Amino acid sequence: MTPFRFAMCDGQLVEASQPYLTAENRSFRYGDGLFETMRVMQGRPAFLESHIARLLEGMAMLKMEIPDYFSLSFFAEKINELLKANGITDGARLRLAVYRNSGGFYLPQDNGAGFVIEALPIIHHHYQLNEDGLTVDLYTEIRKPVNKLSIYKTANSLLYIMSALWAKQNKLDDALIVNDKGNIIEASSSNLFIICNGVLYTPALSDGCLAGVMRMQIINLALEHKIKVYECSLNPQNLLVADEIFLTSAGKGLQWVSSYKMKRYFNSLTRTLVDRLNEKVRSGVMEG
Repeated sequence: MTPFRFAMCDGQLVEASQPYLTAENRSFRYGDGLFETMRVMQGRPAFLESHIARLLEGMAMLKMEIPDYFSLSFFAEKINELLKANGITDGARLRLAVYRNSGGFYLPQDNGAGFVIEALPIIHHHYQLNEDGLTVDLYTEIRKPVNKLSIYKTANSLLYIMSALWAKQNKLDDALIVNDKGNIIEASSSNLFIICNGVLYTPALSDGCLAGVMRMQIINLALEHKIKVYECSLNPQNLLVADEIFLTSAGKGLQWVSSYKMKRYFNSLTRTLVDRLNEKVRSGVMEG
């Protein structure tokens, strides 16, 4: 997928086709960084406030020195500048990455931070449920450890890369990741929900899943419409008794799962949640 013409690097527009980071960048060298993936809809980044809040919280956890100007209004201004430069008036996908300043080996010399915002074109200008359901299975070759960093979207993404490769090699659409206790916590690039008897269940953050922005939006949306939601530990037996399974991400919204092993699923409530999410976006209730 070819990006738009311009990117935003440390507050300056740069040609996206030209190099704008050096080999000394600590995110490149050590995975010493964080990123947020955002969806632009109606020319605005959806749920920007939640994305920036998670980004700043993650930077504090990584002991980065957060510049005073790293605020919601600052990033909103820079994103709008990038969208305008690229002629984006409707839909796109944004990636906002922060990285610790260059210098040092494992021990940094400078805890300051820089950032890059990149844009990619997107066909659909609303959240669209996949027509064909996803086929998934458990990826158990590498288990995700549960620690303070588990919930953050860091630049160290090897577990997700390996799980996605495994899924492709096994002719699956996605892989479900387990933690070091064997609980199912997420997919290779998404959070996980199951529906059983009209009730939503999603892995608890204490089990090590990413604290996804769309995950929280769906929890809040369900509660607004009087749908019960439980954050809890999930195991393979929970998948086998579920009526529906769907995955959530800021970029794609909700994606329904049609099969896990020999089990088959519907998508009735999942489809309803997608419709209500789009209603929320169309009404302009997107934060930021």
